[in-house]
Amino acid sequence: MANHKSSIKRIRANETKRLRNRYQHKSARTILRELRSSTTAKEAGELLNKAFSALDKLAKRNIIHKNKASNLKGKLQKFANGLS
Repeated sequence: MANHKSSIKRIRANETKRLRNRYQHKSARTILRELRSSTTAKEAGELLNKAFSALDKLAKRNIIHKNKASNLKGKLQKFANGLS
């Protein structure tokens, strides 16, 4: 266990941030899963905006890399365009 007050505080802060990042990442993955399971173009279009927003937020907060967010957005857009 850490001995300095600052390192104890840092451990607490890191745990809090880790849990928050995990929650946000999991929520975004759930949105992506819903989008991939959609069958109509209208439903996919509505979910696409939510998915793009969630991915952009994750990239902005450095939870995922910006290129990964961009790649996922491209794949989701391609999927949504293929629906009719």
